[in-house]
Amino acid sequence: MSKTYDLEGRTFEFAKAVRIFVKQLPKHTANFEDGKQIVRSSGSVGANYIEANEALSKKDFAMRIKICRKEAKESRYWLRLLDTGQDEGLESTRKKLEGESQELMNIFGAILQKCK
Repeated sequence: MSKTYDLEGRTFEFAKAVRIFVKQLPKHTANFEDGKQIVRSSGSVGANYIEANEALSKKDFAMRIKICRKEAKESRYWLRLLDTGQDEGLESTRKKLEGESQELMNIFGAILQKCK
């Protein structure tokens, strides 16, 4: 299994886990709006990574990886804003997803460093 496949799979699993998490959140206006944002940004991480792997040039690849890192950072932001209420299980999941978004940011940052 190649690293490309692993990261594509990892970003896909991240986006899937976010969707499952959002469905479990307390239903109110803030979570509805922030939930839409996290669903978009989490899916964009993997979608842009797929695009990076199809890049036409090294410059195009680097730009897509920058977008991946940006979307992972944005995902972390939205995760921090979501309200889990008093549910310890949801809060634990939120923190795990926040940690995964941080790890993805670090991975994409390391890829960018290797591009230089």
